[in-house]
Amino acid sequence: MAPSFQWWGNQHQGTSVVVKMENPNWHMVELEGPPEDDLLLSPDTTTRRDKARNKNARQLTWVLLLKAHRAAGCLNSLATAALGLASAIRRRVASGRTDLDEDQDQEPAVLSQSPTSAESSALKSKFYSCIKVFLWVSLILLGFEVAAYFKGWHFGAAPRWQYVLMATPLGVKDAFNSLYSKWVMIRVEYLAPPLQFLANVCILLFLIQSLDRLVLCLGCFWIRLKKIKPLAKPDVSDPESGQYGYFPMVLVQIPMCNEKEVYQQSIAAVCNLEWPKSNLLIQVLDDSDDPATQLLIKEEVQMWQHEGVNIVYRHRVIREGYKAGNLKSAMNCSYVKDYEFVAIFDADFQPSPDFLKRTIPHFKDNEDVGLVQARWSFVNKDENLLTRLQNINLAFHFEVEQQVNGIFINFFGFNGTAGVWRIKALEDSGGWLERTTVEDMDIAVRAHLHGWKFVFLNDVECQCELPESYEAYRKQQHRWHSGPMHLFRLCLPAIIRSKISTWKKFNMIFLFFLLRKLILPFYSFTLFCIILPMTMFVPEAQLPAWVVCYIPATMSFLNILPAPKSFPFIVPYLLFENTMSVTKFNAMISGLFQLGSAYEWVVTKKSGRSSEGDLASLVEKESRKHQRGLSESDMDEMMEAKPCKHQRGFSVPDLEEMREEIRQQEERASRTKKKKHNRIYLKELLLAFLLLTASARSLLSAQGIHFYFLMFQGISFLLVGLDLIGEQVE
Repeated sequence: MAPSFQWWGNQHQGTSVVVKMENPNWHMVELEGPPEDDLLLSPDTTTRRDKARNKNARQLTWVLLLKAHRAAGCLNSLATAALGLASAIRRRVASGRTDLDEDQDQEPAVLSQSPTSAESSALKSKFYSCIKVFLWVSLILLGFEVAAYFKGWHFGAAPRWQYVLMATPLGVKDAFNSLYSKWVMIRVEYLAPPLQFLANVCILLFLIQSLDRLVLCLGCFWIRLKKIKPLAKPDVSDPESGQYGYFPMVLVQIPMCNEKEVYQQSIAAVCNLEWPKSNLLIQVLDDSDDPATQLLIKEEVQMWQHEGVNIVYRHRVIREGYKAGNLKSAMNCSYVKDYEFVAIFDADFQPSPDFLKRTIPHFKDNEDVGLVQARWSFVNKDENLLTRLQNINLAFHFEVEQQVNGIFINFFGFNGTAGVWRIKALEDSGGWLERTTVEDMDIAVRAHLHGWKFVFLNDVECQCELPESYEAYRKQQHRWHSGPMHLFRLCLPAIIRSKISTWKKFNMIFLFFLLRKLILPFYSFTLFCIILPMTMFVPEAQLPAWVVCYIPATMSFLNILPAPKSFPFIVPYLLFENTMSVTKFNAMISGLFQLGSAYEWVVTKKSGRSSEGDLASLVEKESRKHQRGLSESDMDEMMEAKPCKHQRGFSVPDLEEMREEIRQQEERASRTKKKKHNRIYLKELLLAFLLLTASARSLLSAQGIHFYFLMFQGISFLLVGLDLIGEQVE
């Protein structure tokens, strides 16, 4: 009997439970077996064991009750949160406007600018319909796969598929198994091979683009290690003492359009630039069609004119060519021939007072330098999650892409603002052209083809704003990704015929345009939003875990290095970049095939946020304005710094008519009060449900990494589709 008793002693006997309380929850800390002495057969030990068992049973009962109470509380909290989320989604869907409604509202404005907007609307409709078809097919297949799973069809690796296909036909007993076996045969023979081929192509493109990004990061590391930076010749002159050195004639242009939130900041910052007044002229190029905004900007210019600043106000009646047309019109003034350089600042940019002193010297004794570009910094980068994610992208763009290309090949894309051009380089390259919505990249490409070199200054920053709403950011990204493809079609013959070296042609065609402007949005959308969900329903085609997780995580880590404080947002950044691939892919197709949306120009919405220094400057300016007490006649007087010949499309608005129109607008605004609302983005919502459906299907195949990626990516699409990221729009 001893061996038998010994076997029984090895089983789960009276187990002592140590319980501690972590207010307000209880949990088990340790489970211990009884000592060997308790296994002896004696009345005392038996009694002690029975008491211990009873005591342990009571303790375990209390623990289980506490656990059940805690679980009930968690379930209650989860249920409340789920109901709250469902209620928020219902309200948002009921009150929000869809992106299709927005396109219909904006269609008349687009028609006036482009005859192909109908093609753009048709493309958007087809794109939306394709995603909807994918969603419905995935839902049907999910139900089919779930039914097959409960019928015993379990799939894992490829050898198991082969085994099931060989064994199942012999045991087919009902119609469902026969139907599903035929579906598996169709997947294996017809669907999996082309899907796997397309996946392999996208993986290859993904690896090439990742290698390009790695090379750029290594170049940036080398620049930091060797402390390489563009150096300007020192200038020991002192303008205040009358000893002038290199202070050439500089023209400063501030193009703006209906940007009443930021015009004061930019004008004030530019008027405070440290440069001899006789060698500086500021042009405020106002394309606003809102009379109230025109009046405000004009009065601001007049106020600075009374301060002695050499500044002029220009307004076009015929607003052709968007920003490029505005700049081109301003460069046609007769007095521009007296200036050697032109600095350009968008309406939300606020250069530091020493901006010209730190950029202009790089042109001295460097006659082949056509552009000096400064870096952007952002006053609202910590405003919300959307601005934090944008800051990661733009920090990498300036710190890595622009700096590396500027140091090693003296070419990069002009950022459209916070840069200084040599006017001779602009004229030699053909000046501003209105043929695309990326006039900055257009002039940079043409200048590079004419042999001009560019200098990027990573240590010179110019403050500006990031879009705080997803609506504004989406429109900005659409223009930034459709314009380059449109430009590529226009510039490709000129690049091939140019006299630059073969290496520079290869860099411009393959790296600058194809790899970074076309391949990146193509594989991001196709691989992670289309192919990956499809491989869940056609599991014979596979995406390795390193493609889904490891390399994207590595690339995100490299992207976030220039902004180390944003490291906690590495996962949201990875998911959001894949989410934005829908907009970028759509924009890329529009630009490549010159569809209507490639010609759309929507001014990015500004919020008017300033740094502390800007606010102090504005307060001081306003106090001076009130102390001076400008009269009505002063406000009606237009002071021009230098005469400009009459040009077509140039006018000075009548102040009395503008004030009357402003009063009428205020009366209408009082009757129709604006309120903030959310937009519903249908393509993003459909893709969210598609990815979540695919994640549910991945559970049947026990694909852990794929499940988590699809689930979190689907949630990311859902948040963006419901406009739960960034600020609301008016």
